[in-house]
Amino acid sequence: MEARTPPPTPGRRADRDLELLARSELRPVGLMLEYLKPELAFADLGVEHTIVVFGSTRLLPPDLAQRLLAEARANDDGSPARRSEVERAEGALERSRYYEVARELGRIVGCREQGSGDGRLVVMTGGGPGGMEAANRGAFECGAATVGLNIALPFEQRSNPYITPELSFEFRYFALRKLHFMMRARALVALPGGYGTFDEVFETLCLVQTGKRAPLPVVLVGEAFWRRAVDFDFLVDQEMIAPGDLDLFEFAETPEAVWACIERWFAARGRSMFDAVVEENREGAGS
Repeated sequence: MEARTPPPTPGRRADRDLELLARSELRPVGLMLEYLKPELAFADLGVEHTIVVFGSTRLLPPDLAQRLLAEARANDDGSPARRSEVERAEGALERSRYYEVARELGRIVGCREQGSGDGRLVVMTGGGPGGMEAANRGAFECGAATVGLNIALPFEQRSNPYITPELSFEFRYFALRKLHFMMRARALVALPGGYGTFDEVFETLCLVQTGKRAPLPVVLVGEAFWRRAVDFDFLVDQEMIAPGDLDLFEFAETPEAVWACIERWFAARGRSMFDAVVEENREGAGS
């Protein structure tokens, strides 16, 4: 039997009636609220420019990856199952270097903001664990503000503990979350990841390619991973994208190289990452 939508609560004021707000007919109101709540917080706290960082929730801090590998090796009795556990732990340790890349990048951005008079430059992530936690953590360790835009999922995903409390948000709608990722983005940095990371990377590239948002530097961390995961040259050969579309992103391996890519992108255009946000938003960036 199909579940029925709970009726509004009699006698309760409409703006306090959660059953009413949960109804599908109120979706436009929910969308508006998910736009306005972060927007007002960003305005109140002076968040104007963001470096958006994406990456797998499964990336581990190196110390944890080392401990898990030591445990797997200690339990290795030579059986196929135990050997598989060791191999998985070895892979997790190798990939944990990306956690450190994100953490150091967050520190670079956060420490730069702490000594900058250009306007607040804030690390923004999807708010979850793994690579996102690492970027928030690096900024947090500098004492800088840091943003997390989490999403309500069928399985529980807690916001990581390194997000500034006033800048920690949970979204019901992916569309509004994506909008807030793009509205103040000065750059997008993507660590290796899964469907969620790919979704955000290719959506950003599509928005820039089609002129739906102003261009921005897109940096993919780990060239070997990205080239194996996506055959960009094949897409060009098959005329699915133009050769010039390969210029919409760069590869980098270290946090210093990521930041250099971002600075070089703006320098090549004679611009600062702080001086064009208002103009670009007026022209419809992120629309």
